[in-house]
Amino acid sequence: MMSKEYFDRVADKWDDMRQEFFSDKIREKAYCIANLVKGTLAADIGAGTGYVTEGLTEKGVKVIAVDQSEEMLRQLKSRFGEKVDCRVGDASALPIENNVVDYVFANMFLHHVDSPSESITEMVRILKPGGKLIITDLDEHNFEFLRTEQFDRWLGFRREDIKVWLCHAGLHNVSVDCIGDNCCSTSESGTSQAKISIFVAHGDK
Repeated sequence: MMSKEYFDRVADKWDDMRQEFFSDKIREKAYCIANLVKGTLAADIGAGTGYVTEGLTEKGVKVIAVDQSEEMLRQLKSRFGEKVDCRVGDASALPIENNVVDYVFANMFLHHVDSPSESITEMVRILKPGGKLIITDLDEHNFEFLRTEQFDRWLGFRREDIKVWLCHAGLHNVSVDCIGDNCCSTSESGTSQAKISIFVAHGDK
């Protein structure tokens, strides 16, 4: 099974699963760093069922939600209707024009893509000059069951690598720091319990 097939399969129960993985503290920290302005436009990349999108719309930010899983976007669309612009797309070719969004958010997205550095460059492409990219994802870890059970492509990341990729993509004022919360998951067998620290990375175009 590929990552897309996995997320298509779990879409109808993803909201409950996600609550077991991590808390709303993650998105609140991301919003705070973004310094959101009402009426601006954000892209939520790897939007899933709308974890990040939900808070953005509540704060008066317009959202383009992008995900490779049609089933995830179907769930998102059922929650938000025409308030959110839903687009099917993947990390290597985001279905958004150059220089059009004020913010790009990518929560727990990067560890599912083939090429994280290229995905970051693609996210920077759609940002307006002066726009901000905010990534929340997993620190490097060794919980192999996440590859086979949740189809993670990468076992987290070194913060040094994330910083280099953001800088190489052309961002400035780059920062990568601990968000102060963990992602938790139990293996299907119940024999392994992952508790992984989460980082927040951001930079300005």
